[in-house]
Amino acid sequence: MSSVSVGRVLRRGACAGAVGALVAAGLGSGVALADDQPQSDQLWIQAPYEQSVTVAPDGGAAQFRSLALGLYHDNDNFTVTDGRLTVDVSGLAGVADVSWPDNCTPNDAGTVAVCDTADVPTRWSAQVQLKVQAAAGAVVGAQGAIEYSAEATGGPDGTLVAPQDSAETFVTVGSGPDLGISAPQDTTDVAPGTSLTVPFSVTNTGNETAHGFNVKMWATYGLDVVTRYPQCTYSGPDDGGEYTPMTYVTCSFDTDIAPGASVDLLEPLRLAVTDHALYERFDYEVQPGGDATDLDGSDNGRSWHITADNTADFAVRGTEVSGAAGDTVTAAFRFVNRGPAWVGNVSSGDPVAVIDYYLPEGTTATSVPDTCRNAWTSGDDPAIGHYACTLPLWAKPDLKVSFPFQLRIDRVVPDATGRVVVHPHSDTSSTFDPNSKNNSAKVVVNPSA
Repeated sequence: MSSVSVGRVLRRGACAGAVGALVAAGLGSGVALADDQPQSDQLWIQAPYEQSVTVAPDGGAAQFRSLALGLYHDNDNFTVTDGRLTVDVSGLAGVADVSWPDNCTPNDAGTVAVCDTADVPTRWSAQVQLKVQAAAGAVVGAQGAIEYSAEATGGPDGTLVAPQDSAETFVTVGSGPDLGISAPQDTTDVAPGTSLTVPFSVTNTGNETAHGFNVKMWATYGLDVVTRYPQCTYSGPDDGGEYTPMTYVTCSFDTDIAPGASVDLLEPLRLAVTDHALYERFDYEVQPGGDATDLDGSDNGRSWHITADNTADFAVRGTEVSGAAGDTVTAAFRFVNRGPAWVGNVSSGDPVAVIDYYLPEGTTATSVPDTCRNAWTSGDDPAIGHYACTLPLWAKPDLKVSFPFQLRIDRVVPDATGRVVVHPHSDTSSTFDPNSKNNSAKVVVNPSA
């Protein structure tokens, strides 16, 4: 789940790669397709690569487990309908049995079915819910495969077909605990200062008891973890150095969870939405204790997205400098987040802003900050240098970043005026900055008296 990937990304600093990719592409520089340019589309199958089922008990039937499937396509300029997902479970013979939902029509042998997914979205959602159980007599470790194919109506040629062999699910018979936590509903328009309770209940859907369980939690900078358990250790939010400021919690509980049982934490887990909260997320995951391996990790981690009713004010400040022809001057500008909120792109790792700097006429940049690049495009005035500068993936309130460009004055132009423009960006929404007046500034070389 995403909670694991977020924690790993933040600890490893992999967000730097995302920042570099964004710089190379240019924030907000999506390619606009001309009206007469041919467009393409592609149909895809969404299916888990692995699925475990619990071995059948002696003299009894194994429990059914859900297998979520669906179709999606790439280009939202096309309407795609009549999705047909073909599911072939013949490879599960002797390993697992399948119960088909109402929107699937199986053949006489019950091994291949065509499932109707109706309209096909551009963002995947579960459209087919199979039920899978271990076959009678199947032993732990037995494995089989489900194969898929799909087509739908729509796209540039009228029909879309999923790539052959693009999806497959390996079903394995196992035995052990299978812990999971339910998915929370995202929360919006939360007032700063609000206290929230995390929906945290752990259920064991496996066939063996979990002897204790371990929990990991990550809370972004705008959330305080109020509840403190003696079984947990806490770090952050300012212990992460150059990485995103977060609170990180690790816990070990010794409570047994029997098959089919659910347990809650010792007391409700409370979060405080701080005055500097904006686009927040709380990630948490659970694993069985000891050396036990969880049968199915797909429901072990969850992300709770919390949006505060708050704003952040991104601003840039310019400067005025003077010099003679041939001189090199420092013509810096500065970024500041006036708050009250912080902004952090903890999902994508993208910068929270890109700042365009158009040099004053008659100047050439001889030294450029490390986070800036030449951004000249064919649409720019060739006599005016253009640079794009990026911020980190987060900006706390009162963050100040200076960009000390060194400019050579090639020729003196009275009141030569450069332009600085900050473009705020957030994974969630870029409407957090209500004051656009201070999103631009001037850098003037040789101002008139």
